[in-house]
Amino acid sequence: MKVLVLNCGSSSLKCQLIDMEKNERIMKGHYDRIGGSRSSLRFNVRGNKTVIEHPARNFDEAISEILNLLVSEEYNVISNLEEISAIGHRIVHGGENFKDSVLIDEEVIKAIEECITLAPLHNPAGLAGIEACRKLLPNTPMVAVFDTAFHQTIPEKAFIYQLPYKYYEDFKIRKYGFHGISHRYVAGRIEEITGARDIRLINCHLGQGASLCAIKNGVSVDTTMGLTPLAGIPMGTRCGDVDPSIIPTVMKLYDIKPDEMLKIMNKESGAWGVSGVSTDFRDIERTALQGDKRSILALEGRAYTIAQYIAKFIVSLGGIDIITFCGGVGENGFEERERICNYLECFGIRIDKELNRIRGEEAKISTEDSKVKVYIVPTNEEILIAKDTYELTKALQK
Repeated sequence: MKVLVLNCGSSSLKCQLIDMEKNERIMKGHYDRIGGSRSSLRFNVRGNKTVIEHPARNFDEAISEILNLLVSEEYNVISNLEEISAIGHRIVHGGENFKDSVLIDEEVIKAIEECITLAPLHNPAGLAGIEACRKLLPNTPMVAVFDTAFHQTIPEKAFIYQLPYKYYEDFKIRKYGFHGISHRYVAGRIEEITGARDIRLINCHLGQGASLCAIKNGVSVDTTMGLTPLAGIPMGTRCGDVDPSIIPTVMKLYDIKPDEMLKIMNKESGAWGVSGVSTDFRDIERTALQGDKRSILALEGRAYTIAQYIAKFIVSLGGIDIITFCGGVGENGFEERERICNYLECFGIRIDKELNRIRGEEAKISTEDSKVKVYIVPTNEEILIAKDTYELTKALQK
């Protein structure tokens, strides 16, 4: 059974074709700048990589091009589109409607549409991907896998904001959390590594977007992102938590409208806003090493806040057994991992600096005398989406 996994962003599309019986990724693709004349597809078939320049004005055209390539004689990925048994869609926001992945039908589509106000950039893209697949592969079952679903176990005391309660009653204004697919994958992988489920785990998904999740016995009990992915720790271009009164103050001082202020907090803040160097943490690490004070400030401020949140989540968990790092920076940025863990030595958390220098591989990096085990666990959201899709649709296959 072959499952096509689609992750639609505001102007990009990530995809994978996975053979579930062989546990093999056959194809990986990343369509960039959808909606523009310079859109292109990075296409990887069983390790053979190529870049294809092909305009895609919308998701219909982008997905159509990918499907054409899959059946083309040049790439010979599959003989026909009927080999695709099911499609799994990553959907960012499911609100309070979904605690698990679900087969997509009209009611599910309507529920995703109702969450557009909570995720105005992401949910429309997810819906566009669903609609494109309904046109191009009308008889292929589809599954929605929600970033928010894993966090639906967070207790009310953790998800309610201390604002007038009617905001929650009327519009469901509350903490939802994101990166749930990644946090869930890492929690499952740690269970496999340790052979135990009764674990108090803090997973640090660190990349351009970043969030922490407190996980107890495989269940999310708190997370850093909130109503939107803007909240929590500082990110590549997002500010994370700030004093709310800063927002109207800056808007008045600079005569900024609400939409522009949101753009600043989402696209011009975080490590980029403080350092002024780059949106790429590798560049900021390099200039920090050269002694640039603002780069050092951006990186130290982020590590300090992450360590503070880890301490906060130790309270949420009633203790801590394991800390994990995943995501682009979490898996590859040994400097950031060391910077964070230096702040945690007061808890008896220690990492081996030589073991920590590894990049992108699963490894235990804590010392033998550390009171808490620390691991790098490369995340794999796509395989989790594929597994959920397989489980929900295998009974439908002929």
